[in-house]
Amino acid sequence: MENSKEMRNWLDAFKLDHPLVIAGPCSAETEEQVLKIAHELKDSDVSIFRAGIWKPRTRPGGFEGVGEIGLKWLKKAKEETGLLMGTEVATAAHCKLALEYDIDVLWVGARTTANPFAVQEIADTLKGTDKIVLIKNPVNPDMSLWLGGVERLYAAGIKKLGVIHRGFSTYQKTKYRNIPEWQIPIELQNKFPDLPLIIDPSHITGNRNMILEVTQEALDLNYDGMIIETHIDPDNAWSDAAQQVTPDVLKQIFKDLKIRKLSGDTPDFENKMTKLRATIDVLDANLLEVLGKRMKVASEIGQVKKDANVAVLQNSRWNEIQAKMTAEGAKKGLSEEFIIKLFKGIHQESIEKQEKILNG
Repeated sequence: MENSKEMRNWLDAFKLDHPLVIAGPCSAETEEQVLKIAHELKDSDVSIFRAGIWKPRTRPGGFEGVGEIGLKWLKKAKEETGLLMGTEVATAAHCKLALEYDIDVLWVGARTTANPFAVQEIADTLKGTDKIVLIKNPVNPDMSLWLGGVERLYAAGIKKLGVIHRGFSTYQKTKYRNIPEWQIPIELQNKFPDLPLIIDPSHITGNRNMILEVTQEALDLNYDGMIIETHIDPDNAWSDAAQQVTPDVLKQIFKDLKIRKLSGDTPDFENKMTKLRATIDVLDANLLEVLGKRMKVASEIGQVKKDANVAVLQNSRWNEIQAKMTAEGAKKGLSEEFIIKLFKGIHQESIEKQEKILNG
């Protein structure tokens, strides 16, 4: 993707003075529902109306979308409101129908992104299209798999590309439905700064009350836009009720969001930032020094275990460390999620060093 700058052309063509907004219901349920939501959003910051037509469910028996008839409703909504229309596609058949009904924006869902065969099938079907195609991050935290999906679409001659960050699944219970793992989209953004990056706070949070918070975090990280599930009656939605907001709440979110500048424009700002960054550099060096010393002690522990023929992993000790560090971290204003993630990394490095010692 050497000429990735061309990917931004479609976004620039909107000529917006605010981040791109994609909004609409998780699922198209009835024609009346689709049209009512679309009309309530047409005179807002929303540029693209979204609605799920085919809904991949984790287990059978749930509502799996209305299918092709929903595309007719989207087409009518476009005619009446002038909004662009978008929906998720997971198969070649979905793509063909979406193109037949002139859907403007197609996105590849997280489960589909995790399957390179499926993504290739979609890329082949959409080959050369001038539609906007967005690809969500895969369910698991794998940037290569995410980027691979983009590359497959790009190789098929699709240039109006972008990515959607919807968070990553985990077996751990956290305040998020899907953990953001911000470092992954940030790394993707650093590698391909011209690839539009859109936040999906609905799927990250699974909770309408956290939509503003996560969207603001994304905008603070220079994301290009947002896709937010919006329903006229969220509590009675046919899918993902807890994470949808009303059109009025969505409009209030637009008012509450703060759009940051990309950089400061005064000498005073630059001077302050230079000093603070120098302090960070010193602290980072100190962190590495302490971690290096800790790993030396871990290696000594490994030798003691080897001499006594004792197993590397001591669960009681690891649980003790987690509990103690989580409590100490809270006193210093550090989240439990951060502390656990940090010490898991440290613990894994210690185990690997001790394993090498025990196995010669």
